[in-house]
Amino acid sequence: MKQIVITGHGGPEKLVLRDAPDPVPTAGTLRIRVHASGVNFADVLARQGLYPDAPRPPCVVGYEVSGIVDAVGTGVSKDWFGKDVFALTRFGGYGDAVVVPEGQVFARPAGLSHEQCAAIPVNYLTAWQLLVVMGSLHQGETVLIHNAGGGVGLAAIDIARHIGARSIGTASPGKHAFLKERGLDEAIDYRNKDWSVELARLTDGRGVELVTDPLGGSHWKKSYQALRSTGRLGMFGVSVATESSLFGPLRLLSAAVGMPLFHPLALMNTNKAVFGVNIGHMWDEVPKLRGWMDSLLRGVADGWLRPHVDRSFGFDQAGDAHAWLEARKNTGKVVLVS
Repeated sequence: MKQIVITGHGGPEKLVLRDAPDPVPTAGTLRIRVHASGVNFADVLARQGLYPDAPRPPCVVGYEVSGIVDAVGTGVSKDWFGKDVFALTRFGGYGDAVVVPEGQVFARPAGLSHEQCAAIPVNYLTAWQLLVVMGSLHQGETVLIHNAGGGVGLAAIDIARHIGARSIGTASPGKHAFLKERGLDEAIDYRNKDWSVELARLTDGRGVELVTDPLGGSHWKKSYQALRSTGRLGMFGVSVATESSLFGPLRLLSAAVGMPLFHPLALMNTNKAVFGVNIGHMWDEVPKLRGWMDSLLRGVADGWLRPHVDRSFGFDQAGDAHAWLEARKNTGKVVLVS
């Protein structure tokens, strides 16, 4: 098999394609011959040495794959053999073969390509947890989606549209037309305008019921201030850390210094809430993830869940894929194809 290995912390050049023995499925697992692997910002952070959960280099990251089952372990139904599937993985997804527990595997929906399926697990489960499970977004409410052009952002637009909520998103101006075609109600140019001023204008100064924020640092304070009474702030990343000129873990420290402190009394007095989401810490809650995925797959069947792949890169172009994502050039998902 071939794997994309992070050989050390640093730039995209640290991603190297290497040969490795095929993994062998054990009890309760199956092997997927991978056609497409999802690329996530967590992978970029891992390469930069900013993701505490990632294995030490040399390592193979990757949280989601789509492909065909070519071997099963003991205790796994042989009906899986030869099936088109997609799956959640706890690292190892940057390979053309991966062994995954049966509970983390799902049949590929008819009509979706392997690339589209690789765009579903992390982005849509994260957005579902943010908007539905913990964000409790309802019809008629308003959600502010930061980085609306990213993979989670597009998933959040689909879900908000399905719920019947109003969606406002921050994105660079070149992405606005596409985002509105996807169903975003209002787009804010965060690069050339103060998004908080534009948001106040769009909400008549009231603010919103929900904010989804992957940026972190002092940005969370500004997002919290954008909430109206009963508003909720959902935090799911610290991407501002990649913008620091400091080295390695010091980047996280610089981002942490600017983070707000949410005091319980202040939360009570303002009738606001804050919460965090990290799908990578949900491995002991696989039954919940499967339940959420069942709802999402019904969305595929009903036509409101529409995974969008921005670009596909070959395994030998993994560095280019990371650079594309890191520069925020993508609108939707970036995937690797073997």
